[in-house]
Order: sequence, then C-alpha cells, then structure tokens
Amino acid sequence: MDDVELAAAAARAAADVLLPLRDGRLRDGALGDAGDAEAQRAIAALLAEHRPGDAVLSEEATDTDQRLDADRVWIVDPLDGTKEYRSGDRHDWAVHVALWERGAGDLTAAAVGLPALGEVLTTDPAPVVPAVPAGPLRVAVSRSRAPEVARAAAAALDAVLVPLGSAGYKTLAVVRGEADAYVHAGGMYQWDSAAPVAVARAAGLFTSRLNGSPLRYNVADTWLPDLVVCRPELADRVLAAVR
Repeated sequence: MDDVELAAAAARAAADVLLPLRDGRLRDGALGDAGDAEAQRAIAALLAEHRPGDAVLSEEATDTDQRLDADRVWIVDPLDGTKEYRSGDRHDWAVHVALWERGAGDLTAAAVGLPALGEVLTTDPAPVVPAVPAGPLRVAVSRSRAPEVARAAAAALDAVLVPLGSAGYKTLAVVRGEADAYVHAGGMYQWDSAAPVAVARAAGLFTSRLNGSPLRYNVADTWLPDLVVCRPELADRVLAAVR
C-alpha cells in the first residue's frame, strides 16, 4: 500500500470496530472510552505492520519528543466527535489519519473516515467539491456554541450558520458541499485538523490560521489555536471579517 492507501485502510479499520461498538450495549462515557481505545488499537496495528519505522502523534497515545526528529509522522485522531458518536443517531463524527513528512515540511497524505456514512475521503484521489447551491452561503460552526469570529464571518458573507459536530466533520462539510466555510477560534489540537485539512487542500480549498498564516503540523506544541477552511474565492472576505 502507498501512504494514502494505508491511511484509508487505517480509517476503515477504525470504522470496523467503532460501528459495532456503537450498536452494542455500552452507553455514554463507557462507549466513548471504548471507541477511543479500540479505534486507536486498530489504527496503531496497521501503522506498526506497514510503516514500523514511522513516528505517530495520536490523541489516544502518549506524545514524545521523538516525533520532532522523525522524517515521517502519522497524525491520528481515532475518534473525532465522541459526543456525536455516543448519541447513536448522528453522522457528524470522523476518523482522522494523516502523514507529515520532513522533506515536504507539511502533510503529504491523509484519509478521513465518516463511518456513519460509509465514506472515506482521501488526498488521492481528491474529492470534488460540489458547486455552490442556490441560496445564502453557509458557515459551519459548533453545535454547542458558535464563536464570535464565525458570526463575524457569516455576517461578512451574508451567510447562515450551520451547526455541526466534530471539528473534522465541519471541515469535511466544506469539502462535501454542506457548507462554504468553517471558522474556528476556540482552539484544538493538531490531530483534530491534520487529516481533514490535508483532504480539504487536496480538494482545492483554502486553509489557514485566522490571521492568514499557514497551519503548521508536527511542531512541539500540539495546540492549534484557530483555523479557517473555505472555498478559495471566499478567503479574502472571511479573513478580513475575522481580523
């Protein structure tokens, strides 16, 4: 398998354990904990088998400084959107598997699984972003609370807010044509956005920090304060609004 194929296989392996668990007897916190653990094991096993020399940065594994000297680092979120996963009737959660390479200084391969929809989106072949539908533009935001910067972006675009679950799904909502922009200012970790951002870039979408600077991965601090993902023709208006 090449790197993209491996990322996709890992995302599918996680889905294969997550879906039966969700349909079983576990509930609430126990279900979320089991999903995190089992999906992590499934992904880690495939990476260890096929890329034993690579480093891994995962939400569900202890981080070490060794990855900072590695040439290849897999950035993984085995279950993004635990709350939505636990609900049993929502599809807006995801599995993230991305590869960062020192030679490129950036993400080079990725897959995002949407297990509840039976989909895996990859960097190659890249998804085709649907045309903008009739009606107002749409800005994806958190279901629990929309940050002020997202409201500012929506106002600048004369857009409506679209509440969605996990960070990865909100990025993929732009890729899949369910939203036109995703603006986040509440902070997240590198694994929350690496794979979705890589897929979004491959699809031709614009991605950056709120100030327009590049999103950087496999840096020492795993915290990523903010990001923008949008159709490229909207980038200048979105960035001007959030500034």
